[in-house]
Amino acid sequence: MKLSTKLSVNLFLLLIPTLTLTLALSLINSLSLSTLQAAPLTRLASFSYTPPPPPPDRGAPGSRGEGASRSCKAGSLPLMALVPEQTLSATPGAAPITQVWGLTSTDHPRFWFAMPYAATQVSAIEFVLQNSQDQTVYRTPISVPAAPGIMAVSLPTTVNGLEPNQPYHWFFKVRAVCEPNQAATLDYVEGWIQRTPLDPGLRDRLTQSTPRQQAVLYAENGIWYDALTTLADLKLAQPDDRAIAQDWTDLLKAVGLENLADQPLLR
Repeated sequence: MKLSTKLSVNLFLLLIPTLTLTLALSLINSLSLSTLQAAPLTRLASFSYTPPPPPPDRGAPGSRGEGASRSCKAGSLPLMALVPEQTLSATPGAAPITQVWGLTSTDHPRFWFAMPYAATQVSAIEFVLQNSQDQTVYRTPISVPAAPGIMAVSLPTTVNGLEPNQPYHWFFKVRAVCEPNQAATLDYVEGWIQRTPLDPGLRDRLTQSTPRQQAVLYAENGIWYDALTTLADLKLAQPDDRAIAQDWTDLLKAVGLENLADQPLLR
């Protein structure tokens, strides 16, 4: 064998470990890159609701729990509105004032309520919306759901929408009949909603986001009704998604309503 041939063979044999190491490093880098690229598919951090500055005392703080009566219920939970509570600082010697209210960015929002009554226990449901002058701008009967659960009431586009930066007072009233021979008793919740214009920067971020990311942005910016509705729509569309179910629990827990997290969403 010629000397040049022997040198070529020896050189090749010397390069084999280097080539093997290079291929191994390339494979490791490829796997690492795949892991990094897959990271966005994992669940994002838990919801963090940032409440906006509380509104002024309007003399009617509202109630997101039971109203005028402790009527019959299908379970242990009362009639509830899915709305945050905020406590206003009181003057010295006076009791703190708790406001039941939230923000929305839309002129025709949806309102969410946990309905504890069976259909046979309800004679009528009514939703009422008033402006800040106590004038009724919308009143409608609500169909009785077939089973207890969390239900939505929409402000239809056939009526005037919410004006920006104006408070509106809503009421959700249920007339329940506990026994066939008894008169119906009134159970209700009430609270406030206010439409807020979106900051241009936030609006741009929302248009570039997925629905789940939109819900996070709404919650972080204190726009409760939009965060809740966006997440409820996701939960209705994907009822078996565990990540969405956890998001729903996190959002309700942020305002002290985690006891409603397992209640079914009604269509």
